[in-house]
Amino acid sequence: MPAEPGSRRFPAWTRTTARPEGGGRAIGGHAPAPARQWPILLVLGGVALGLLLTAAGTFRAGIVLIGASLLTGGLLRWLMPSVGMLAVRSRFTDVITYVVLGTVIVLLALMAQPDPVLELPFLENIVRFSVR
Repeated sequence: MPAEPGSRRFPAWTRTTARPEGGGRAIGGHAPAPARQWPILLVLGGVALGLLLTAAGTFRAGIVLIGASLLTGGLLRWLMPSVGMLAVRSRFTDVITYVVLGTVIVLLALMAQPDPVLELPFLENIVRFSVR
């Protein structure tokens, strides 16, 4: 049952969905479809290359590339007015999500054993008091 015109009630059935802020084309309509979506293709390409590196045996480099791709996605979402399909939610939520996930993935890759690149001394204390 649809809402009456001029009513402040939400309609009973949703017919369309709103495009996220910045969800327009990254390039004008004259370009072919893949070129209009270059921001998401850049991020997905980096993630795919990172997965291939990880599968090929260079674990740390592949995982760092995946995290860097997500950080690039957050930077693109923050700086560009229209990023096409890279926009999923509001700009604030997208940027926070991409940056937090990218940062956590990079930090975990740098702390991975054996021979961690990044060592955080307080983690040893947490493990000693909680596990040992």
